[in-house]
Amino acid sequence: MSVVTVTINGEKREYAQGTSYETIAAEYQQDYEGMIALVAVNGKIRELFKKVTKDCLLEFFTLGDDVGHKTYVRTATMLFLKGISDVFGAEAARESCVEFTIGHGLYVNTLGRAPVTAESAERIKARMRELAAKKVPFMKRSYPLEDAMELFREKGMKDKEKLFHYRMSSLVNIYEIDGYYDYYYGYMLPNAGYVKWFDVIPYEEGFMLLLPSKKNPTALEPFDERRKLFETMESSQDWGRKAGIETVGDLNDQICSGSMSDLILIQEAEQERKIGEIAKDILDRGNVKFIMIAGPSSSGKTSFSHRLSIQLRTMGKTPHPIALDDYFVNREQTPRDEKGDYNFECLGAIDVKQFNDDMVKLLAGERVELPTFNFKTGQREYRGNYKQMEADDILVIEGIHGLNPEMSYALPEESKYKIYISALTALNVDNHNRIPTTDGRLLRRMVRDARTRGSSAQRTIQMWPSVRRGEEENIFPFQEEADAMFNSAQIFELAVLKTFAEPLLFQIPKEVPEYYEAKRLLKFLDYFLSVPSESLPNNSICREFVGGSCFNV
Repeated sequence: MSVVTVTINGEKREYAQGTSYETIAAEYQQDYEGMIALVAVNGKIRELFKKVTKDCLLEFFTLGDDVGHKTYVRTATMLFLKGISDVFGAEAARESCVEFTIGHGLYVNTLGRAPVTAESAERIKARMRELAAKKVPFMKRSYPLEDAMELFREKGMKDKEKLFHYRMSSLVNIYEIDGYYDYYYGYMLPNAGYVKWFDVIPYEEGFMLLLPSKKNPTALEPFDERRKLFETMESSQDWGRKAGIETVGDLNDQICSGSMSDLILIQEAEQERKIGEIAKDILDRGNVKFIMIAGPSSSGKTSFSHRLSIQLRTMGKTPHPIALDDYFVNREQTPRDEKGDYNFECLGAIDVKQFNDDMVKLLAGERVELPTFNFKTGQREYRGNYKQMEADDILVIEGIHGLNPEMSYALPEESKYKIYISALTALNVDNHNRIPTTDGRLLRRMVRDARTRGSSAQRTIQMWPSVRRGEEENIFPFQEEADAMFNSAQIFELAVLKTFAEPLLFQIPKEVPEYYEAKRLLKFLDYFLSVPSESLPNNSICREFVGGSCFNV
């Protein structure tokens, strides 16, 4: 029997050649706080059901790691669809669409193929638990491209057949559990027994699959219903259905048809219509003086603010932009996080009292000198920027804390109109592979920061977890406070961003931790055909990231 040497955390051990990584992981599980989900073999991520073949260096990933948590979600999703298939039939699973997340719930729209009741949810859960108790394995097999297309053609999965039509690789990895076949981009856990924490509840036209968070991967939190967010996301999904573009395959078909210019103009017009509706609602309220705009990183807040201001001008208002960043406290007063670094994203980094004092004076008709924050010196400065509000003036205030009631505690509620903006991606890879909204925003930021700040893609990926933590703490809890929500994502934009993002991602060396995320994003972008940025109007929100915006952003 051949023996191989495996090095883990500096320790060398010998194993029989052909030992599964799952077996090795079980010996080290006690050393890890979270359940081991994947392994890196000499720097390449491998699933646990793979086997060791030669001397190697191993590194484990748990459910608390980003790649491990994504693997758990992916595995639970396939197990859920297997449950749908067994309880309500293959067509119900085939037609079900994994649409988006709300909190820690994954919304799956069954499109009328299964009864949406508490009893149905219990039957699906029971089947999932039965498969988990038996530890039914997930089998992975590589098919020649044409064979994979034929397999899914026979099963009526036209979305996958269409997706593979645009694939350049000769092989496709397909997963199977107990006779149910599906395709996923990403990794899978070894068997259904790993899916220990989940719940299924009926919701609207489908079900919410409730799963643990990455922060607390071994416990379920109560479902946090975010009604306004759900309605905004579902509205975007419906728009895609009506446009005939629900998946990447649909988009690629549109690109090949030569009619992308029409699609771009149609969606730009749709966004402008919604911005106009928000502007009209602001005017209809009668006494709004402060428009508070907030949203996570790379939401397109700046372009949206400009376009909203233009709409307000057509209605007789005179908008004035104010950035909450100009109310940063001086650098030496900035709070620090647990690592001792400046925490620019917490509310304490803003001089909330000064902001409220200035806004109250403006509301009373007084003349106020507004500050400008000097990011080079870290000091708030006064440069003679005086403002006094006239009858038709309205202040457009943008910043991450815009929806937090504590940010504008001294202002009358009736004087404020709150807008939440985010890039809520409605496009799917296929029916069962959703595109996380965070992926779209990360690519937006990567392209913009490389163009405007000279930041590398590696640095952007490195900073992203910190950015996300700030959003979770300071923005998302206040989403439902908004009077209006605006989705800035455009159904075509990932095909535009692809051209700019790929060269940046290829620059990330294999030796750094960010390489894993870069490789995942490159594989993801490989599904898309490219769309030239020249097709974009100069006021498009997408131009805030790729350049060429008439708003000088």
